[in-house]
Amino acid sequence: MKALYSLLSIVCMLLTGMWSYAQETASILDDVPPQYKKSSPIYLLSDYQLNNTDTIPDFAEKPNKLKISGTIYESDGVTPAKDVVLFIFQPDENGDYKMKRDSNRKRYVHHRGWIKTDADGKYTFYTFMPGKYLGAKELKQIHRIVKVPGQPEQGLSSFFFNDDPLIPELTLSCRAEAVKSMLRLEMKDGMLIANKDITLKKGVDILAQ
Repeated sequence: MKALYSLLSIVCMLLTGMWSYAQETASILDDVPPQYKKSSPIYLLSDYQLNNTDTIPDFAEKPNKLKISGTIYESDGVTPAKDVVLFIFQPDENGDYKMKRDSNRKRYVHHRGWIKTDADGKYTFYTFMPGKYLGAKELKQIHRIVKVPGQPEQGLSSFFFNDDPLIPELTLSCRAEAVKSMLRLEMKDGMLIANKDITLKKGVDILAQ
């Protein structure tokens, strides 16, 4: 029982934890101080190469293909947010974070992707269902970082999944947090489909709905 409580406490912390790098403001990705690029993987790709759709590496070969789409809104929840960068990364179907090295020998998670919203605020990722992290009991998840023009990058709570078998073991408060970023999956034409909108708050705080 003590082990279960410890597990639930850790999961709850993961659900509510937010990555924040509060340094001087900058434009989207390129016009940033050097310490920004060291602190977050979102800066490993120029925003000039981005559009509102991206495909995670190995998508074509992976089982349980998944399409995640939605709209990013300004704080009023109505106005689409333009030029927002959303970065995701995830383990593979076995729960392993496959690592590679770039030309500078810097390690990175292979299964990752970026989008930048157009005027309509819409985004789409083509990816696959992640497995649970090897050797750990935690919810299946896809990690997210968002970058709004003129603000530091912010970590959002991960995408979780409504069919995860660990959800019934969560406390009510942790479950309520998980629901805020939970993907509800539907099967369509042989692919899992999920829609999730994101509403930005004013200032540096960002809320995923």
